Amino acid sequence: MHATTPIAPLAIREQFMTEPRLGAGNFLEYAVTMNPHRDVPYAYTHHTDHRGEVVLRGFSLRELAILRDRYAKWYHANGVRPGEPVGIVVADGLEPLLHFMALNALGAIPALINDAMRPDVMVRYLNHVGVVGVIADDTTRLLSAYREDPQRRPRFIALASEIPAFDDAGAALPEVYPYQHRDDDIVALIHSSGTTGIPKSTMLGHKSFWDGKQPRMVRFPAESYDKLMSLMPHTHAGGLSYFLTATLLGLPTVIMGDWRRVTVEPVMEAFQPTMLASFPRTYVELATGELPVQGAAKVHSWFNTADAAHYGHIRRLITLGERPAGLIKPWLLPSEAADEEPLPGSRYIDGLGSSEMGMALFGGLYTPETPRNDRCVGKPSEVCTATVLDDDGNEVPVGTPGLLAVRTPSRTPGYWKADRLTESFELNGWWLTGDVARKDADGNFYHLDRTVDVVDTVAGPVYSLELEEILLADCGDIVRDGVVVGVPARDGIAQEPIAVVQLQAEAHEWTAEAILDRANKELADKGLHSLAAVTIAATAEDYPLGPTGKVLKRQLRTKFAGLLRG
Repeated sequence: MHATTPIAPLAIREQFMTEPRLGAGNFLEYAVTMNPHRDVPYAYTHHTDHRGEVVLRGFSLRELAILRDRYAKWYHANGVRPGEPVGIVVADGLEPLLHFMALNALGAIPALINDAMRPDVMVRYLNHVGVVGVIADDTTRLLSAYREDPQRRPRFIALASEIPAFDDAGAALPEVYPYQHRDDDIVALIHSSGTTGIPKSTMLGHKSFWDGKQPRMVRFPAESYDKLMSLMPHTHAGGLSYFLTATLLGLPTVIMGDWRRVTVEPVMEAFQPTMLASFPRTYVELATGELPVQGAAKVHSWFNTADAAHYGHIRRLITLGERPAGLIKPWLLPSEAADEEPLPGSRYIDGLGSSEMGMALFGGLYTPETPRNDRCVGKPSEVCTATVLDDDGNEVPVGTPGLLAVRTPSRTPGYWKADRLTESFELNGWWLTGDVARKDADGNFYHLDRTVDVVDTVAGPVYSLELEEILLADCGDIVRDGVVVGVPARDGIAQEPIAVVQLQAEAHEWTAEAILDRANKELADKGLHSLAAVTIAATAEDYPLGPTGKVLKRQLRTKFAGLLRG
């Protein structure tokens, strides 16, 4: 690591909070112009050398701007103009971020695509977006698909490797460069999982995707010793959000392209982060088996967003690392009392958010001192008003489950080419997040389920995340990871919940019947609905994961649709 800190002075960070033209489309330009440490490396990539050792490569703000301009020259030479969408299908890490910044510098719109998306789904999605070109690590499958449908072929389909090798010495940029964004300009298209048909394409706005993040300029931990590992997929809004924040702060950040523990843990040991930002999948792996004590020695904060985080995993992670004495407050508050001895253990911030919400709008805080409070995601952030509605858009009484709804300037402008779909998420002036929640008398919110995952039993709705909490926390000596899904009941009326579980390494003598009995005793003690069956996932195929590591509940519902009916 470089001896000089790249972190922007506090006065500069305070300026970012009020800059009227600053937004998601031009944040690099502001960081390069205003951070006096623009030549100090802050963004790190990694590789493993021939000896098996992790090698970190750092890029300064100025170096990233030079790379961005090279990419922009290639795009401009290939006819890309403001407002045109371009498909980006490259491996995760720094590369999709360079394309994102280059296209935005031209006023174009990057359609960022997880390269693990199924080829047939990918082509349908590209056609839906109407991209003028595609950049991909492997163009073979795309070229093959477009040979069968030449009328839909974009203007160019090019290998990503062409751009870094591009001789830009004589290449021109537009007369006005970088592009001057309007507040409502679209700066990226982010896709959903696409497990049922063409993925939804969420629009991120120049102003809206920055709105709400301004307080992070002074509240996100950015002391001279702080370092971040970004394990988010960087084709996702979460990855873009953390990269935007780290770039404006000048926060040393290693940008990961792989969320698996086998890759992550050696980089943790080499980089010694104080913070990690991830979807839950990596945290499940890090919390399972022998804990990563060496790599997490300096960790004070684990930031989670998007999918459900479970106390059974959280409680193991927060035993690791150490916290500055003042770092005891919720989501995004800075360290205080720097001269005092650090406290043992770390904090876990469970941030409920989505691409549509623009950022994590809730942040449940867990520390070694925090009492267990299943499914609590805390209070909404200062830029968000939240409530719980019934199907007609009326607020429900305190404690009653309903549809989580928010009002926030950070929300998406809508779905690309899908006005009716956008309208379906709007109700009485609120944006429906797609979650079921309840609110307590103190204003805390509890995330109970995704609306599509609620189990419709004869006795009423059963919320899968509540049952999963018990499996992972109270049966954690047996269950490494697991999900609950609804399948047709034995009598064919309504549904019943079943669990699909992965076992701890030392628990392979347990049968599905024994686990079911143990789990149902724990569920009964908590006053929750029982499970109708448990099935053990013996292979990776039994526990399907999406491109971002999320368990694909839809596939499990289909696979086990006949389980109870024999």
